[in-house]
Amino acid sequence: MVVVTVTNCPPGLRGDLSKWLCEINVGVYVGNISTRVRQNLWTRICENLSSGQATMVYPAMNEQGLDFKSWNSTWQAVDYDGIKLMKHPLSCEPNANEGKNYHSTAYGHLLAKRKLANDRKEYSRLNYTVVDIETTGLDPTKDQILELSAAKVRKGVIESSYSQLIGVTCSIPANISQLTGISNEMIEANGVELKSAVEKFLTFIDDDQLLLFNASFDLNFINQACKLYDYPIIENHIIDLYKEARKTFRYLSNYKLETIAAFLGLSEQKHRGLDDCILMHNVFHQLNEKLIASKEKT
Repeated sequence: MVVVTVTNCPPGLRGDLSKWLCEINVGVYVGNISTRVRQNLWTRICENLSSGQATMVYPAMNEQGLDFKSWNSTWQAVDYDGIKLMKHPLSCEPNANEGKNYHSTAYGHLLAKRKLANDRKEYSRLNYTVVDIETTGLDPTKDQILELSAAKVRKGVIESSYSQLIGVTCSIPANISQLTGISNEMIEANGVELKSAVEKFLTFIDDDQLLLFNASFDLNFINQACKLYDYPIIENHIIDLYKEARKTFRYLSNYKLETIAAFLGLSEQKHRGLDDCILMHNVFHQLNEKLIASKEKT
């Protein structure tokens, strides 16, 4: 559920909001919309609301289960020890020791809420979408996406998947073809336009939290493609399997996906999008089992 409040809303902006949300009171809009629509609506609000104020509250994969934004407001969103709060304009600035010696009833409620959020976070580790790409090289500003893949996981089980070869405009380097098994002939026969693939990919992942390995690499390429076609960049909650593995296994010679998989007795990395999505899911599943086992011991 998304909630938007707006003051001094111009007619044109009110029309945009009414297309997607239900106005339940003057300047109060609510509804269920996708991440892309939400981001586009917020952009329109910021561009068209010159004299009024706006606030948006929406679901997010964090401890609180929500996030919020404000525009033209003296109320500002701040991070308080991992918890998002709104800073009241009349409140005094906190001193250097504030928060360290804060033991009010409200703080007790905050700790209780944080524990509940941690329990929710454990549950959320069973529900996510795995993402993997194959590319013609390492530079997102010069190289291209060869394959775009994702697998949706619910309650720890892969439920559905998306995978598509991309019709790149260059010849695939020999070392990439050897690594991935993707040939120029395969691209000619089954590759589609990047714009179409990215659009379907964004629809598939929606606002799900995403599991990637070395997330910044894949996201740099995907967001570069999003910008190319004026699509909103990915702002989903990210779980980086590389970082998770480094925290769990502190004694491996390296932290490549193939090394971690071999250590866990899993299949080899094939450097194909959907196959590697499945492999990452299996690695993450074992990491979760080790996490649960360690908590049971304590």
